Amino acid sequence: MRATPARGAYGSLVFLLVALALLLVLPWPWNAVGFGICFLLFVGEIFFWNSRVRGRKAQVGAQTLIGQRAVAVSDLRPDGQVRVAGEIWHARCEAGASQGDVLVVTARDGLSLVVERATT
Repeated sequence: MRATPARGAYGSLVFLLVALALLLVLPWPWNAVGFGICFLLFVGEIFFWNSRVRGRKAQVGAQTLIGQRAVAVSDLRPDGQVRVAGEIWHARCEAGASQGDVLVVTARDGLSLVVERATT
């Protein structure tokens, strides 16, 4: 879906470790050249990820589930359970739904989700 900052940070760490390894392994002046190139890549990637994620708000909480597809884990007559984004939630479907039906989350009511049948 999207790259996470942690992946970028680990990639940058690899550039730094390779730079240090080249400094120890290669003969002079190639060790300095290899170290310099890898160090520049390390710094460049740090700036890239920093500019990419700066100012973004973390998207957390049940409100982020609104609009996502859910699958009925149990019959909803009108209450039951659905699986959304790998989690099982208590849900209410006024029209009712059977186990295995695909639904869409339309709202949140406390710790329950309000769902409707998905239009295909």
